[in-house]
Amino acid sequence: MEEIIMNLIVNGGNARSNAMAAIENAKSGEIESARELIVEANEALDRAHDYQTKLIQKEAEGNKTEVSILMVHAQDHLMNAMTITDMANEFIYMYEAFENIKNEVTHIINKEQSN
Repeated sequence: MEEIIMNLIVNGGNARSNAMAAIENAKSGEIESARELIVEANEALDRAHDYQTKLIQKEAEGNKTEVSILMVHAQDHLMNAMTITDMANEFIYMYEAFENIKNEVTHIINKEQSN
């Protein structure tokens, strides 16, 4: 049980860290790098979800899971990572749109200045 809990915490933490790094990269205009980090975040979430599924399957088989503070902490880590990863996707989209608008405005200004 401890192994499952620790894997939830580790993979949830890795997903959260990658999602936060993706936001920072997108903010700096590094959109492709941000997308790569989101892929890594999703892979960590998939691993965590696999461990969570094992817990659900055990309970479905009649083996009740003891709900400890560590288990609550692990589930909290996972849900937090899922939320931040979803939000990071939105931030990447937003920063990419800002970058595109900035490039269009710069292009228009340069065109007007050359005339």
